[in-house]
Amino acid sequence: MGIVTVGSENSAPIELYYEDQGSGPAVVLLSGWPLDSRSWEPQVHQLLEAGHRVIAIDRRGFGQSSHPLGGYDFDTLAADLDKVLTEIDVHEATLVGFSLGTGEVARYIGTYGTNRLKACVFIESLAPSFVKSTDNPNGVDQAGVDGVREAILADRPAWLTGLLADFLNLDDYLGHRVSEETVRSLWGAGNDASPWATWACVVTWLDDFAEDIDRIDIPTLILHGTADRILSIDGQGRRLHAALPDAKYVEIEGGPHVMCVTHAPEVNRELLTFLRETADVVAAA
Repeated sequence: MGIVTVGSENSAPIELYYEDQGSGPAVVLLSGWPLDSRSWEPQVHQLLEAGHRVIAIDRRGFGQSSHPLGGYDFDTLAADLDKVLTEIDVHEATLVGFSLGTGEVARYIGTYGTNRLKACVFIESLAPSFVKSTDNPNGVDQAGVDGVREAILADRPAWLTGLLADFLNLDDYLGHRVSEETVRSLWGAGNDASPWATWACVVTWLDDFAEDIDRIDIPTLILHGTADRILSIDGQGRRLHAALPDAKYVEIEGGPHVMCVTHAPEVNRELLTFLRETADVVAAA
C-alpha cells in the first residue's frame, strides 16, 4: 500500500490510498462511483498472474483515501491522478477506467497527455458525454442529476441497494453470475464511501469529454456491455467508438454496468488480449 498527499483541507492533508503490486508492465486501475479499488478484485489476480504490475487507486472520498468536502470534479480528479503517477514515477502504463473512472482517463489525457502511458481502456464509458441529447436520448439531464442527489440525501443506504440492483442486473444474474455475498461486499464498499463525495460526484455526469478524447493518441480498448442499464451501449460505448474509430471496440453480450464482476471471464479475456497486443506493438517499435 501507499499514500500520496495531493492537497489539504483545513488542518488535515488530503491523502490518496493506492496499492502497488507485482512487477512488469504497469496497469493502473480507476474504479467506478460509488465504489473503490476493491471492485477490481476479479481482475487483479488475473493481471498479476499474467505478469503485470497492478496499481489500484482509491479516488478522494472513497475507499481508504481521505474524505474531503472539495475536489469532486474531473479537473481535480485528473490532477490527483497525475500526482500519484508522478510520485511513484510510472511510465509506459496502461490506464484502465471503469464508469466514472473513464472520465478520469479522458480528462487526464486531455490535460496531461500520454507521456506516461502506452495504452488506455474505457470500460462502460461516460465519454464522449452522458448528457441527454438527440444523439444520446438515454443520457442524463439536470433534473436527473437532481433526482439522484435527492435520493442519496433521503436514504443513502436504501438508494445504494436499488443502485446495485441496476448495476448488476440482479433480476437476471443473482445466484447465477453474482452471489448475494458479492452484492453485500459491493454494498459495503459503497456504504463506506463519504456521503458527501457520493452526492457531490453526481454533478460530473454533465461533463463533456469531446476535447479530451481528441488528444488520445495511444492504443485504446473500449469495452461495453449490451445490457448496461446505467450507461446505454448506444449512447455511450458505440458513440465513443464512433469518436475513436481506430480503437479496438468489444461488446460483451449481456454485460450489465458492473460487468467486471458478473462477466469477469469475458472482460479479463479481452483486457489481457489487448495488453498482449499492445506489448507486441511496443516491442516491435
